[in-house]
Amino acid sequence: MSVLEVDKLVKHFPIHGGLLQRRVGEVRAVDGVSFAIAKGETLGLVGESGCGKSTVGKTILKLIEPTSGRIVLGGEDITALKPGAMWPHRKRIQTIFQDPYSSMNPRLSSGTIVGEPLENFGIARGRERDERVAALFQRVGLRPDAMRKFAHEFSGGQRQRLGIAKALSVSPDVIVADEPVSALDVSVQAQVLNLLIDLQEERGLAYLFISHDLAVMRHISHRIAVMYLGRIVELATKRELFARPLHPYTEALLSAATAPDPRRAKRKRAIVQGDVPSPAKPPPGCHFHTRCPYAVAECKVASPTLREVAPGHFVACHLR
Repeated sequence: MSVLEVDKLVKHFPIHGGLLQRRVGEVRAVDGVSFAIAKGETLGLVGESGCGKSTVGKTILKLIEPTSGRIVLGGEDITALKPGAMWPHRKRIQTIFQDPYSSMNPRLSSGTIVGEPLENFGIARGRERDERVAALFQRVGLRPDAMRKFAHEFSGGQRQRLGIAKALSVSPDVIVADEPVSALDVSVQAQVLNLLIDLQEERGLAYLFISHDLAVMRHISHRIAVMYLGRIVELATKRELFARPLHPYTEALLSAATAPDPRRAKRKRAIVQGDVPSPAKPPPGCHFHTRCPYAVAECKVASPTLREVAPGHFVACHLR
């Protein structure tokens, strides 16, 4: 059973202009995204900067309201819930930010930061809260005596561990991780990723892992969804996606990102020409047709649907 389901999620941001600041257009940041994540599974969401992947994460967390679509958390539709009604569901879905320092109060000690959700949700107070926080510090690789330190006294990797401890404090079912290791050194990245994998195995956590780094995705994800200009263009298991990419955009991403492999030496390198179109004025039909080397007439007028072309392998392409 899926712990998180997203169905035809849309998020458009209005554009206002003119003397009277009337609505003159909209930015189609997310344009009909659907997926589901099971307990203990990691779904990687990958794509270029500006493709809408972070907006997907913020909309699922209800940090911003969706334009349309459905968000189902643990079997309950939370799409239209107001902040007050959403509060009981907050502890079921937590987030890990790219820069945890910017999301932490610099005037609070690290122990208070991690323990604050426990008090807010009425889970633990006083000595019991402190004991739980100390146990969380130990579990994520921080010394319990660091509870008295402030966020600026930690290194980048330690701050991210602090962010993970805070997310874990209320025992969530789903964690949205938005570029959680992109600001860290490569050696520290591996430590944090391995910690996330261990915690997932222990607690059955479901992750929506957002990143532009395919090497990171390969390490942590079970399935990967590739986004382009607000839409998912391919969705498959990690093994299948890397072995047999079907969408031209996925081919280009893998060609640019994967390490040299002697077995692929004779494979023609897929190079994408041109720039990403503006999400305020996306091209008609397939959004990728302006840069696709295989585009045909149909691609310019008809938008391909995301369909299953092999067991568990979905692609939005007229040529597949």
